[in-house]
Amino acid sequence: MESKLTRILKALADDTRLRMLNLLQHYDLCVCELEILLGISQSNASRHLNKLTNAGLLEYYKAAKYVYYQINSETIKEYLFINVILTSEIMKLDQCRKDYEKMAYYKSKGYTCDDLKAGIVNF
Repeated sequence: MESKLTRILKALADDTRLRMLNLLQHYDLCVCELEILLGISQSNASRHLNKLTNAGLLEYYKAAKYVYYQINSETIKEYLFINVILTSEIMKLDQCRKDYEKMAYYKSKGYTCDDLKAGIVNF
């Protein structure tokens, strides 16, 4: 049986999952937001979110018709190296900086999941 640490390390060893964690450290986001902000399919987003959740890196909650994901702060406290990755290392990745800028624009305009689904937001 895999240890929690092994699951975490495996979950962190993927660019898409790092990109997700980068955005989720700033805001709780739903699948459709991550899908559009990262330019990935819904099934791909869900698969990666499932891996991060099973590793204990993410939690989720339902609000209306959407499921929102957030960083699991208990895991971050337990494994301090994750916080170092999120706060010091992740923004060194060019794609993570671009993703953050896209999300910052999206959030600054007050857009929602419904706006993304309606195609109102263009990146």
